[in-house]
Amino acid sequence: MRVIGLTGGLGSGKSTVSQFLQELGAVILDADKVGHQTYLPDTPAWKDLVEAFGQEIVGADRVIDRKKLGPIVFSDPRKLEQLNGIVHPRMRELMERQIGELKRQGVELVVLEAAILIEAKWLPLVDEVWVTQAAEEVVVERVKARNNWSEEQIRERIASQLSSEERAKYAQVVIDTNGTLDEVKAQVGAYWDERVAARG
Repeated sequence: MRVIGLTGGLGSGKSTVSQFLQELGAVILDADKVGHQTYLPDTPAWKDLVEAFGQEIVGADRVIDRKKLGPIVFSDPRKLEQLNGIVHPRMRELMERQIGELKRQGVELVVLEAAILIEAKWLPLVDEVWVTQAAEEVVVERVKARNNWSEEQIRERIASQLSSEERAKYAQVVIDTNGTLDEVKAQVGAYWDERVAARG
């Protein structure tokens, strides 16, 4: 079984590329969804997070509310580091388990979609890295339309991430998502033919 790590910054088109790869036959493992599992009530990570950031980050359903946690950690690099130190190792364990399970099921190709694949040191989980990237102005407009955030919030979030250039250093494939959906789909199809289909 091969595992492709799909990564890219906020609003860079990861989910779109992920969807195209799924249509081509890949099984998608979404790190975001795995991350949500670490926020569920009474898990070890939940207990550590409440201890670190206080009861106010807990929602009415007792799940950790990312909307309350976000402003706390993204305005303070030390708090972001603290959050990552709690959540990332547990996410990695869960993903390793899920990848192992998919392998046992005979799945041939898994795409691990993870915005923080490189920063969280999850590269050992994957065989190659595909990066999505788009111009900052394009990203700002996309995220404004999708999340209803202010431009300041978006640029703050972009500044807290690795740059596209830094990510590209780790990549075997870089997908430019500035164009139309059809253009992006054509790029994904071409890379699939070259790197997946050609290897059988």
